[in-house]
Amino acid sequence: MQVIVVGSGKLARELLGALPSGDAGQVVPWAAEGLPAEKSVVVHAGSGRELQAVSAFCESTCSALVELSTGSALEHLAVGFPVVLCPNTNLLMLKFMAMLERSGHLFRGYRIGLTESHQAQKSSVPGTAVSMAQALGLVPSDIRSVRDAEVQQRVLQIPPEHLGRHAYHQVLIEDGACSVTLETRVYGDAPYAEGVAHIVAAVRERPLENRRYAIIEFIDNGWL
Repeated sequence: MQVIVVGSGKLARELLGALPSGDAGQVVPWAAEGLPAEKSVVVHAGSGRELQAVSAFCESTCSALVELSTGSALEHLAVGFPVVLCPNTNLLMLKFMAMLERSGHLFRGYRIGLTESHQAQKSSVPGTAVSMAQALGLVPSDIRSVRDAEVQQRVLQIPPEHLGRHAYHQVLIEDGACSVTLETRVYGDAPYAEGVAHIVAAVRERPLENRRYAIIEFIDNGWL
């Protein structure tokens, strides 16, 4: 079963170079014309310009779509094919997020702060932080976003060599006398491509229904 990567940005290029091709199927870039009309796993890492054509391809070929872009129209539209929504693809981060989703309600009523930091070039919605906020009963406007390289290095202790590609999240829960800090750090490119490879393998291995799946559902089901 071929894997089709949609997008022209940095993540899409990384996936085309890092996802394994072999007996399970080739990894190819999206093209509106010329692709074999066969069941595939489509990985959308683009801006959304191709989403309508990609959706038509998936529906006509019974292909599954792995959506890596946050704020996608597919989060709300009716779908006639399997869609896997992935605000994050690092497996350790996904399992941490699953833990928050199951247990976040236990901290309602406490003071909760949520800080996220990414490279200065990131302008899209921080999907991982939004998912974490929802699990903790916060709204997106409660999230503190850091893009200043000096603050990232001096306050958050991001190593200089990773200022150009990192994902940092901190949850601070306080009741006055006690505080709990949960912190996650992801550096570099490889953790994302490796996670996508595992997600693609999980999609290939099982028949999925024509509906949306949150990637946390894969974690809860033991598929990842």
